[in-house]
Amino acid sequence: ERRERKRKLSKEMVEKATRELEKIQLQEKADIKYKEWLKKKRAEEAEKKKKEKEKEKEQEAELQEKRTRSEKIFKEWLQNARNKPQPALNGYGFPHGKSTGLY
Repeated sequence: ERRERKRKLSKEMVEKATRELEKIQLQEKADIKYKEWLKKKRAEEAEKKKKEKEKEKEQEAELQEKRTRSEKIFKEWLQNARNKPQPALNGYGFPHGKSTGLY
């Protein structure tokens, strides 16, 4: 009877030890997988930020180009506006700048 109890007790101890070992191994696997996932996630975040910065730079370059073009067109218009003849104040129906005829 004593031997039986000892055998049972040792068997339970061995089972408990194996369960603990399995638990530890499972925890280690989970930690490894979590670290891999975290590393992958950080890499994705870095790539996303990099793409956003590139997109922002492109937009800024387009905006700068648009401003430059607008300034050039405005200066051309300004030059052309100076060269255009002024409208005549004393045109048809407006001698001396005043309306003639019936109201």
